[in-house]
Amino acid sequence: MEIQELVRVPGVPESDVDPGVASRLGPNLAPAPWKCSAQSVLWFGRGGRAATKALAPELARSHKGLSVVGGMVHYTDTPVGSYGEVFGAVAVRRGHRIVGTVPFMSVDSETSLVGGRSNWSLPKTLSSFEGAPVPGATMVARGSSWTVHATARPLGPAIPLIPLTISLAQQWPDGVVRHAPMRAWGRARPALVTVEVDAGKSLSGWLRPGRHAGLILESMEFTLGVSSAPRNGV
Repeated sequence: MEIQELVRVPGVPESDVDPGVASRLGPNLAPAPWKCSAQSVLWFGRGGRAATKALAPELARSHKGLSVVGGMVHYTDTPVGSYGEVFGAVAVRRGHRIVGTVPFMSVDSETSLVGGRSNWSLPKTLSSFEGAPVPGATMVARGSSWTVHATARPLGPAIPLIPLTISLAQQWPDGVVRHAPMRAWGRARPALVTVEVDAGKSLSGWLRPGRHAGLILESMEFTLGVSSAPRNGV
């Protein structure tokens, strides 16, 4: 993608790229697919009208936001190095399958920002991070107009996760919704995650603060493949 296309990747307002950041972005140094290792805290919330409103226009036209997944991630190994990430994803139904789409994502790596927007039309923006996604610790992500805190209390022992295959659906700047396959595995502990979201209603209305059921992923690996447009549309 050219810079003009990178900044037009659809997302909620909190995912906008500051013009000063956009002016210094370089080329995509790591084309898809990516293989990554990470630790993370995930939490689960309800969908509804606010989650549907957060979807990219082509997805919102024919899909409803069924549920929300929030996450704080510390990547230990990726094609662009180590970095932090916060995201909000929405689950939608496509035929008989559930797919995920990401209206909000922020990282502390410009190289990851370019790779995420170029490879998968993920609306990555820049933020700073404190803490780590480990039991009892608070991880904080701060953007220019928002802050997200997450603290996870473990509720049980870690267990291996059955490998999962997920489809990531993102609208691209040309209006086409493309899908990328994601396969993930790791070890997880059930947790109660306390979330604080200091932001406008466009983010906190669907990535809701409060206590949520969640997971502490003590180790996680995944591969994210090349995006392509399905034959039968979105």
